[in-house]
Amino acid sequence: MSTAETKPGPQTGAALLVKSLEAQGVGYVFGIPGAKIDKVFDTLLDSRIKTVVCRHEQNAAFIAGGVGRMTGKAGVTLVTSGPGCSNLVTGLATANTEGDPVVAIGGSVPVSNRLKQIHQSMDTVNLLRPVTKFSAEIDSPEAVSEVVANAFRAAESGRPGAAFISAPQDVMTGAADGAVLTPVAPNRFGPADAEATAAAATLINGAARPVLLLGLLASQPRAAEAVRALLAGTKLPVVCTYQGAGVVPRDLFDCFGGRVGLFHNQPADRLLDAADVVVTVGYDPVEYEPGLWNRDRKRHLVHIDAVSADIDKDYRPQVELTGDVAATLRALAAQVDRKPPPADAELLGEIARDRADFAARAAAMTGVPVHPMRLVHELQQVLSDDTTLCLDMGSFHIWLARHLYSFRARQVLITNGQQTLGVGLPWAIAACLVRPGEKVISISGDGGFLFSAGELETAVRLGCDLVHLVWIDGAYDMVRFQEVAKYGRASGVEFGPVDVVAFAESFGAKGLMIRTPDEIATTLKRALALDGPVVVGIPVDYRDNHRLMEIVHPNVLN
Repeated sequence: MSTAETKPGPQTGAALLVKSLEAQGVGYVFGIPGAKIDKVFDTLLDSRIKTVVCRHEQNAAFIAGGVGRMTGKAGVTLVTSGPGCSNLVTGLATANTEGDPVVAIGGSVPVSNRLKQIHQSMDTVNLLRPVTKFSAEIDSPEAVSEVVANAFRAAESGRPGAAFISAPQDVMTGAADGAVLTPVAPNRFGPADAEATAAAATLINGAARPVLLLGLLASQPRAAEAVRALLAGTKLPVVCTYQGAGVVPRDLFDCFGGRVGLFHNQPADRLLDAADVVVTVGYDPVEYEPGLWNRDRKRHLVHIDAVSADIDKDYRPQVELTGDVAATLRALAAQVDRKPPPADAELLGEIARDRADFAARAAAMTGVPVHPMRLVHELQQVLSDDTTLCLDMGSFHIWLARHLYSFRARQVLITNGQQTLGVGLPWAIAACLVRPGEKVISISGDGGFLFSAGELETAVRLGCDLVHLVWIDGAYDMVRFQEVAKYGRASGVEFGPVDVVAFAESFGAKGLMIRTPDEIATTLKRALALDGPVVVGIPVDYRDNHRLMEIVHPNVLN
């Protein structure tokens, strides 16, 4: 609450900034205040926007990124100068790599002082430029609305990502007579070139074994709908990256070969290896390196995306369909007339049998600590259509990304771009805000948990009904099992225990433990029925994690 009434006077830069955010439809601003940006925080008190105070700027950016991913509209974070802005780097890099629209606003010293070595002076525009699509300073009152409008357009257009605005203290406190230029809609192009679309259809129709590879932009709602229409008419075999989870619906699951990423050793990789035409939809190489799935392969690639492909030696599409992904897919679907060959049906059948066998073996695992396979099996039973699942990074992430299935795009939030620790809980907070009618579960390892565990207080303050699972093994195991595979031993991966139940309760949340497989279903049901945040600790048995990287593609072995 404000301690004093704001005196009426000329419109300030902060007022114009906040009006621009309101017009853009911003509902929440996540951040941490400071003297260089406090005029904006003060102005937000009189706006329709809810200010959510966070415990770290990096986490504020994560929450904003989660809002962006789930809504398609840029989430907003607001921080002070100096370290307030530098703490944004990891959050904005993550959002930019994952295709999540975010607009970050950071305070700065007055314009006249920006080249001086004074308290919290920092060239944040250039600091954040490499990890954003747009980075600019509001260098005058006349520029407030222009910079804000261009930041939102950059964040939400094409392949979405992060934008940064530097807001000098004197511009925010001074008079600003400019007009509000928001809302601005993201650039939306039409379908790709008709000639290129026809060429792509010819390749697909003439292929012996075409395969669709779905990436992160394929999981945007409009694109996902168009993918489903294409699959319904063609029954083409399809695989997806981790970020493409949920695009293939239940009624087309027999076309689905599974997810690919990180290591080239999945059943879906067998489909990719056998394909003579691979059609990538909304795919970014950061999701699954071309050198892992396409090195030295002589076949045709069709690239469907909002942006042109980054050409490298292992990813040189013969046809690029650049434009609105949904519109392009609809145009392509009208020209594709083929059914998958028997060989693909046979391979998909084998994959389905492997999937059923995994589920049966997982359900039968009764050992203590709990095996990841059993946890995947139990979580599959909990993942109803009205549940959002937010995954942090770690060994558990690989088990779930490969073996837990969802049938709604962006129902499961997975990171694989920067593979950033700490995103799970902040994303869950975002889900509680933008999907208030859904159950929300987030998962982290005991390593990643403490990267953002301070935001548990934020979740308690907001009354977030989320359940956060902590898989406990006492190490950074995703690093450990790869070190052991390379060097025969692990280094720098072990840490001490944390009582997650006591930790949760110290924040005003509830804490529970799962000790045996038989406790999983009942404890999860209890946790989901409780009000407010619940943290559930689960000691896990990671003895089989080395198998996650076995059968690696021979082309990447040194």
